[in-house]
Amino acid sequence: MKTTGFNMSPLMRLSAVPRIVPKRWLAALAGAVVAALLVPTAAGASELTLVDIEQAVDTLWVVVAGALVFLMHLGFTMLEAGFTRMKNAANICAKNMMNIAVGMIAYWAVGFPFMFGDGNSFLGYSGWFLSVTDADAASSFSSLDWAGVSISTKWFFQVVFAATAATIVSGAVAERTRFTGYLAYVVVLTAFIYPVVGHWVWGGGWLADLGFLDFAGSTVVHTVGGVAALVGAIVVGPRVGKYTNGRIRVIPGHSMPLAIAGVLVLWFGWLGFNAGSTLKAAGVDFASIVLTTNLAAAAGVVGALVISRVVYRKPDVGMLGNGGLAGLVAITAGCAFVDSWAAAVIGFVAGMIVVLSVVGIDRLRVDDPVGAVSVHAVCGIWGTLAIGLFGTAELTEGLGTAGLFYGGGLNQLGVQALGSLSTVAWVAITCLIVFYGIKYTIGLRVDRMHEVDGLDISEHGMWGYPESVAGSSYMGTPGNGAS
Repeated sequence: MKTTGFNMSPLMRLSAVPRIVPKRWLAALAGAVVAALLVPTAAGASELTLVDIEQAVDTLWVVVAGALVFLMHLGFTMLEAGFTRMKNAANICAKNMMNIAVGMIAYWAVGFPFMFGDGNSFLGYSGWFLSVTDADAASSFSSLDWAGVSISTKWFFQVVFAATAATIVSGAVAERTRFTGYLAYVVVLTAFIYPVVGHWVWGGGWLADLGFLDFAGSTVVHTVGGVAALVGAIVVGPRVGKYTNGRIRVIPGHSMPLAIAGVLVLWFGWLGFNAGSTLKAAGVDFASIVLTTNLAAAAGVVGALVISRVVYRKPDVGMLGNGGLAGLVAITAGCAFVDSWAAAVIGFVAGMIVVLSVVGIDRLRVDDPVGAVSVHAVCGIWGTLAIGLFGTAELTEGLGTAGLFYGGGLNQLGVQALGSLSTVAWVAITCLIVFYGIKYTIGLRVDRMHEVDGLDISEHGMWGYPESVAGSSYMGTPGNGAS
């Protein structure tokens, strides 16, 4: 089984980039900041070594980057709540909290071992419940041995990725899904479905052996979450009144400012998502990843602006937000493998794709209130394939081959396509089993009256916006069917 990490070679190349600040200066500056982190573990040591300081800097960076990814869940909550009706706002908050709570426990118990534990080319099976110490972690998680930070640090950064994959589905099935049914899905996805794909790519599995490239998760996180969202939306069915008499009815969300604020929070958190995937700070030019990430996001907004003016005759604000997210999703795979100009192209194309995809999926009568399938599945696949076009020989050296536009032929593009297709097939099949299993056991969808009343009151017995209910029938009261 391949034991190198998913981004070891890019780190070695990034480390080779000339640095203006000498290493001893960096050590002195970093030592003043992080010495306090090492004092408790130094056990009376008289001085800190350069290795100690670098490890502390790396740990601090990865924990901060993981915290930025954790913050993305606030962005997802704001985005989903803004794009849906206010009578479901509390339910959306509850689901996004449980993505983190349930996802963390499931991923700690079995998800992380399935994903990074030593095993075979399909699945890992060691290190259950993270029952290892740093001294013996390599014997259970050799695929992560290249990173110098502690096993707890590695777990924290990866668990917020797992929760992100789960929360993508929340928006696609919003406003009509049972809370308990949703929780059951979160457990299965974070404990098994997502970790399997992660093992294939980042845990030394068969796709890694083929040279499949996905630096931070366009496939592992976003395609997985996006395809699960598509299956979930199909199985649970459209919201009441969405498609009537052969016509598509627009059901507007209650707060565009809240939704766009969520987009900006996600954009900010994405800097940790991509740049933090280095799992290292000292000697690594992670700022180049910040550059490609931001350029793709900005270009995605512009691409959505162009197409939305064609489709809607005006710059649709919601589409601009999804355009930025589309650019971020698309560049996540190649942020360390492409030049800056290519990042802008990838983002711009993603911004255009997402608008057309949202319209097309709606015409297929798949009700996705927030555009999660288009943003994460469609643009995740595009970003994965884009490495096969724009990947440079220098940045992909040791992991794969150059893309088509850099003289590498079709080899890398073919590997990327195989990885995307395999991921789509795995997630679609397993999620069909999961969602139909939930549907015919504990129940996946609320009944019509509860949906019309709103999930806040029917599922949680409270209103997200209680002031808006008093003296108004807009949000309805239990049992009256007002919408």
